[in-house]
Amino acid sequence: MKKALVFGATGFIGSQLLPMLLASTDYDRVTIVVRRDPGLAHAKLVTLVGDLDSLPALAERIEADDVFIALGTTRAKVPDEAAYYRIDHDYPVRAAAVAQACGATGVFLVSAIGANMGSPVFYLRTKGETERDVIALGIARTHVFRPSQLLGQREENRPLERFIIAAWPAIDWLLVGGARTASRVPAQRDASAFMSVHSWTRVPVGKKAKQVPGRISGQRFLRVRWRIA
Repeated sequence: MKKALVFGATGFIGSQLLPMLLASTDYDRVTIVVRRDPGLAHAKLVTLVGDLDSLPALAERIEADDVFIALGTTRAKVPDEAAYYRIDHDYPVRAAAVAQACGATGVFLVSAIGANMGSPVFYLRTKGETERDVIALGIARTHVFRPSQLLGQREENRPLERFIIAAWPAIDWLLVGGARTASRVPAQRDASAFMSVHSWTRVPVGKKAKQVPGRISGQRFLRVRWRIA
């Protein structure tokens, strides 16, 4: 059986993913790295309290075959670009690197639709650079998930996001072809995508990455970008 490592386990997607990993028969140990202990108890669960700066010191306590990275923040919470970049870029890249050093051969990274390291938009450029640098680590099975608008109950107050979610059904049906990648995505389905892909994808060695529509039970959930290298 395998060991899973999760970053962002108390976040919007991570909190949906964690129960799935704990219930999975594929894993006999699930380690989460969190800033504050959420007080969860499970026979498989190991909780490590740490962050970007303390992560290297935790390495000797980490065992992993697969690492799931669902880290991120918002500009409302972290308006300073340098601080935001540390959370959205530096932390995921270091998390993947530490996991690799601890034996991980699979990495599953949440990014965002439109991620592009050449984008003039800071958010999309940051996501694109994060993808680039995680892929550059050369982990054998690297999967980058690009969800669009995520649906679900959040703890923080986001009035603009609530308005967009409420209005989305009026335009969602207009999205056809490639535009369907912008369709709204329930957070639980995004977490399920992790579980689906980890179980069946065995990426061969090659020289480039490709994008394909991801599907669960015949339903499109996001775009999946994985490294074939």
